Amino acid sequence: MADPFAVTNQAPPLQGVNFFTRDTALGDALRPYADLADDPGLTRIGELAGSEEALAQALPANQNPPVLRTHDRYGNRIDEVEFHPSWHWLMERAVGFGLQAAPWTSDQPSPHLTRAAGFYVWSQVEPGHGCPISMTYAAVPALRADEGLAKEWVPQLASTEYDVRRLPAATKNGALAGMGMTEKQGGSDVRANLTTATPAGDDGEYQLNGHKWFCSAPQVDVFLVLAQAPDGLSCFVVPRVLADGNRNAFALQRLKDKLGNRSNASSEVEFHGTVGYRLGDEGAGVRTIIEMVAATRLDCVLGSAALQRRALVEALWHTRHRSAFGDLLADKPAMQNVLADLALESEAATALGMRLAAAVDASINGNEQEAAFRRIGLPLAKFWVSKRTPFMAAEALECLGGNGFVEESGMPLLFRESPLNSIWEGSGNVNALDVLRALRRPESLEAWLLEVGAARGADERLDTAVNDVLQALADAEGAEAGARRLAARMALCLQASLLVRHSTPAVADAFVASRLANDWGGVFGTLPRTTPFGLITDRSL
Repeated sequence: MADPFAVTNQAPPLQGVNFFTRDTALGDALRPYADLADDPGLTRIGELAGSEEALAQALPANQNPPVLRTHDRYGNRIDEVEFHPSWHWLMERAVGFGLQAAPWTSDQPSPHLTRAAGFYVWSQVEPGHGCPISMTYAAVPALRADEGLAKEWVPQLASTEYDVRRLPAATKNGALAGMGMTEKQGGSDVRANLTTATPAGDDGEYQLNGHKWFCSAPQVDVFLVLAQAPDGLSCFVVPRVLADGNRNAFALQRLKDKLGNRSNASSEVEFHGTVGYRLGDEGAGVRTIIEMVAATRLDCVLGSAALQRRALVEALWHTRHRSAFGDLLADKPAMQNVLADLALESEAATALGMRLAAAVDASINGNEQEAAFRRIGLPLAKFWVSKRTPFMAAEALECLGGNGFVEESGMPLLFRESPLNSIWEGSGNVNALDVLRALRRPESLEAWLLEVGAARGADERLDTAVNDVLQALADAEGAEAGARRLAARMALCLQASLLVRHSTPAVADAFVASRLANDWGGVFGTLPRTTPFGLITDRSL
C-alpha cells in the first residue's frame, strides 16, 4: 500500500527552462523582421529568467511591498520609498540587460525589436518592476524635444548601471524616469488638470504648484509632468534632486494600496514651488508627452503578452506533470483543448507585440508607412491584448486546480496583475476612441489595410472579416458606441494576418476558425474537436 504521507503526483518547481529559446512562438514572431534566434543577449536573459534564482524573487518582492518614509528621525522631509531586496535584484538585472532606454542610443540593428523581446521575456519573471523600466524607455523620445534637457538626461537613462543614489543627474552612473499626468478631478482627461506652472527665470525654469493623483515609481530620478502654464497645458521635466544637490520639493502623500502590482510603488504627490523645466512649447504639453505615452502603450502590450505567456507556461508545466484518473492532465482531451486555446491567445498577443516593436525601428528610420501603422496599431493592440489577459490568467490558474488558488503557486500574483495594463496609459474606452481618432487620418486606415492585406487570399474567413470591418467603417452613425466592437475586430484581423503569414498552418487555422469565423464557444477550451491540439501546444514549451 502506498505511503499516504509521501509527496507524490505533484509538479516539480518550474525552473531550468530558457524562457527565450523554448518559446517557438516568439521566434516565429521575430523572424520576419530580424535574425535574433541565436542572439546571445536574449539567450542570456531567457536563461536567467527561467532559473530558480530569478523565479524566487517575484513572491518576496510582492509580499513585502514598498514602504513610504516621508521624514527622517529628525523631522526632515525626505520623501523616500524603501523596497525589498528582491525588487533591487530584479531592477539591477533589467537595467543591466538594457531594457530601459538603452535602445535609443544603440547602433545595433533592430534595437527596439531586440529590446521588446528582452522586455517580454524578462517581464515573465515579475511584472511590477517593469513599470519604471517602461517609463524610462518611454521618456527619451519626449526629452528629445529639448536638446539641452536631452543632453543632460538621455545618457544617464540609457546607462546599464542601476544607481539608486539620490544625487544630481551629472554625478550619477545611471538614472530612471517616471511620469505624472493624472489628477484627482481629471483622470484620463488631462486637459482638466489644475496644477499650475509659473515662469521663474529665462532658462525655461518654472515653479509647479498642485498635485498628481497617480505617480508611479516615485523613487526614480526625474519625471515628465503636465501642468497649466500661462499659455496652456505644458510638459515639464521635474528632477528629484536639483543641480546644486538640494532635493526638489516633491512631497509624497501616500502609496496606493493596489489590487496587484504590489511590488511597484504608486504614489500621490504634491508640488509646492517644485522646480520644473519646460519641455517643448507652452500649450503643447499633450503633443510633447504623446511619444512617451505611445512607448508606454507598447510596453503595456508586451507586458500583457508576457503575463499571458507565463500563465500558459505554468499551466503546461503543471498539467504535464500531474496525473488524474489514470492519465496526465495534459493528455486528457478536454484539457488539451483548453491548453491549445490558451496557446493560441498567447501566440497571437506575442506576434502583434513584436510587429509593433518592429514598426518602432522602421518609423525611427523614416518609414512613414510604418509610422502610420504604429499609430493605429498601438491603441488596437493595447485595447485588445490587455483586455484578453485577465480571462487567460483566470483560465490558466484553473488548470492548476486548487494549487493555483494558493499564493505560493504564483498564479494569484498573475491574476491580480492581469487587469492592470487595461487601465494604465488609457482604459479600454480611451484606446477604442483613440482608434477612431487615428482613423480620421487616411494613412492610418491604409496602413491597417496594407498589413491585413498582406495575407489576402490565404484564408477566406480572414478576407471576410476584413470586409466586415470596412462595412462597419462605412457606417459613421453611432461610431463611438461601437468603438470597442470595431477595435476588437480590427485587432483580431491584425493578429490573424500575422499568424497566417508567419506561424504554422495548425495555429493559423485554429485561430481564424475560433476568433473570426465563430467556431468557438466564447470561453477557453471550446475549439473545434478536429483541432490538432498537440501540434499547437508542442510549440509552447
